[in-house]
Amino acid sequence: MKQKNIQAIKVLLFLLCLSPALYIGWAAYANKLGANPIQAMQHLAGLWAFRFLLITLAVRPLKEVASLSFLMRFRRMLGLYVFFYLVLHLAVYLVLDQYFNWPAIIKDVIKRPFITVGFAASILLIPLVVTSTDNMMRRLGKRWKSLHQFVYLIGILVGLHFLWSVKADVFEPLIYLAILSLLLLYRLVQYWKKKYAAFGLVNIQRGELVACRRSTL
Repeated sequence: MKQKNIQAIKVLLFLLCLSPALYIGWAAYANKLGANPIQAMQHLAGLWAFRFLLITLAVRPLKEVASLSFLMRFRRMLGLYVFFYLVLHLAVYLVLDQYFNWPAIIKDVIKRPFITVGFAASILLIPLVVTSTDNMMRRLGKRWKSLHQFVYLIGILVGLHFLWSVKADVFEPLIYLAILSLLLLYRLVQYWKKKYAAFGLVNIQRGELVACRRSTL
């Protein structure tokens, strides 16, 4: 795909990814978020953070299964939007829900498990965002890939946060957790395939070396 087309898609994707935040803002202004608008804003922002996380995790499988390699050009933007909506979700809680009442916030984090795992996911995401630049990728080398494997742990924590925050109908969070499980399973299968292939290659090389030594005796 030509660079000109890539840039055009990036602009459209940027606006598309921003549209949920614009909708949340408009709905809050127009009083379209129901009886508890603060809770609705929190829910929508958190939901879109989880959606963008799943979309980001799906980029590599789509590249490998469907040969859509050009999608890798947009993965960083999608990942940054995960952070954007997670910050929005957190900001609504800190500012509009708790009014920066830090004793109450700390009490929530300690005593309410779904808030505990949510904060943990937010903290773990920060180093991934900070190291998302090309410069940091070059500086960290192989450690960059190891660090960014934490995105799967973040996905699990976000999924638990969503599931535990629901009081009655858990159908929706279970759907998201099922999608996450499939993405994690795919990644795990690919990891073991590569490990098995490397193990088999080493055994073949050892066998050839033994055969070569025997032939020289």
